[in-house]
This record gives sequence, structure tokens and C-alpha cells, in this order.
Amino acid sequence: MAAFNHLRLVSLAVLMLASQLDFASASVRVFALYARDLTGDPAGNKPDPYVKIWCGSTFGGQTEYHKDNANPVWSAEFNFPNCKSKETLKLEVWDKDLNFDDKLGTCTKTVEYGLSSVTCHLKKGSLFYKYELKQ
Repeated sequence: MAAFNHLRLVSLAVLMLASQLDFASASVRVFALYARDLTGDPAGNKPDPYVKIWCGSTFGGQTEYHKDNANPVWSAEFNFPNCKSKETLKLEVWDKDLNFDDKLGTCTKTVEYGLSSVTCHLKKGSLFYKYELKQ
């Protein structure tokens, strides 16, 4: 009988630990990305912009690029299943070129719970996006 009670206590402890691990997990979804008034290279060409994205040290990928577009809207959505509150969300806006792409700016934001709309003023325009952190 004592072994049965011990097994019940161990099972209860495992369940409690598992519920704490599940509670600690979170996920971030980044969506609704667009930019306004981006400028291209000094020759006056319109930019061919795209965005690269990270949460903490995890690279999430990049958007498609839009040819000759200073006001792009990207359809991409990014999901970070292990991103947590207080980590840094980093978005870089790039101008695609034949030889070397030019960075138009970087936007960083500390992740917080809930749904957030972010406006980021770059050196060469503005980036807008939404993200949601949920457990």
C-alpha cells in the first residue's frame, strides 16, 4: 500500500511540473507588415524592399521583396513558437540590389504579452507591424 501512495505522489509531482512547463511556453506571431516612404539608393531609384526578422537569437525568415516600391505591404506572417516575454523582436528592412543589398534600417521591440501594433521610424522611412504574444 505504501508503494501505491508513493507512486501517486510521484505522479502528482510530475503532473505539477508538466503544467508549469506548459505555462512557461509562449508563442509570438508577427503579421500585417507594411512600410511607408522608404528611399532607395542615392541614385534616386525606388527601393526593392524586404524584411528579415528575429525573435531573440532565432531567425524567423524574410518577406518577399517588392520591386520599385516605396510603400510596400507584405503578406508574410511569422511564428516563433518558443519566443517569450522580454525577448527582443528585431526586424531589418533591406533594399534588394544586384550585388549587395542595402540595409534601410532596424527596428527592435521588447516582446510583451497581448496584441501590439508597432510603428518604427527608420532612417529611410517607417515600418509598421503587429505582433501577438500568447501562452
